[in-house]
Amino acid sequence: MKEATTEFFNLPIEEKEMYAMPPNDVHGYGHAYVVSEDQILDWSDLMYLLIYPTRCRRLQCWPNTPKGFKDIIEAYSSEVNRVSRELLSSLSVIMGMENHVLLELHKEIIQGLRMNYYPPCITPENVLGVSPHSDSGTITLLMQNDDVCGLEIRHNGGWVPVVPKSDALIVNVGDILEIWSNGKYKSIEHRAVTNKNRERISYATFICPWDDVEVEPLDHMVDHENPKLYKKVIFGEYLRQSLQRKMEGKKHTLMWQELIEYE
Repeated sequence: MKEATTEFFNLPIEEKEMYAMPPNDVHGYGHAYVVSEDQILDWSDLMYLLIYPTRCRRLQCWPNTPKGFKDIIEAYSSEVNRVSRELLSSLSVIMGMENHVLLELHKEIIQGLRMNYYPPCITPENVLGVSPHSDSGTITLLMQNDDVCGLEIRHNGGWVPVVPKSDALIVNVGDILEIWSNGKYKSIEHRAVTNKNRERISYATFICPWDDVEVEPLDHMVDHENPKLYKKVIFGEYLRQSLQRKMEGKKHTLMWQELIEYE
């Protein structure tokens, strides 16, 4: 997966643009989160593919180069899907439920794959690879380059680097798990930084509920000591609103908390 993705991002720009994102879409090759003409863009390119459910795939966006890349993506994503289901089962138990509950709450798992390419930058202190944000879905499984740091998480008001491990996936809690748990499990604010000398590629798999799933704190996560913190949201609407704004940390999750306070 790493070798094929590196080969794809090293192709001439005209070949990569054969899979360019259509207007007002996030599928394919390009640059996400462009929300205004005067926006300072992040220092990165990406390829985003919807993997599951298979009926929703846009195969015209799946690269034919390098040879066999589609099969590699399929094999990698199938195994990540297996791992994500095991994680959701364990999280259900940790949250005091039967192991099948979180999977059933999704109705049908939406799984997307975002391959991020960060080229070297001569002034890394002036740009970010990806601006601070939290992920809108349930969990994110991330594979990093083995020997290039770049991911940082917000902790105690500062930024802490997440050192890559060659045999590990990083698991981030997303906004939906934060809402279901009524804030017990916080979605992690994170960003990607650049460096002068090395390109970096990361591979983020997003696990999300089906678009029409209504998400709100689970009943057993709310009591007199833990009042309800979040308004009910429909996941598809929540996701689209998140994508229509410039990534700015966790402001979008705070918005749903404020709605509760003023109701």
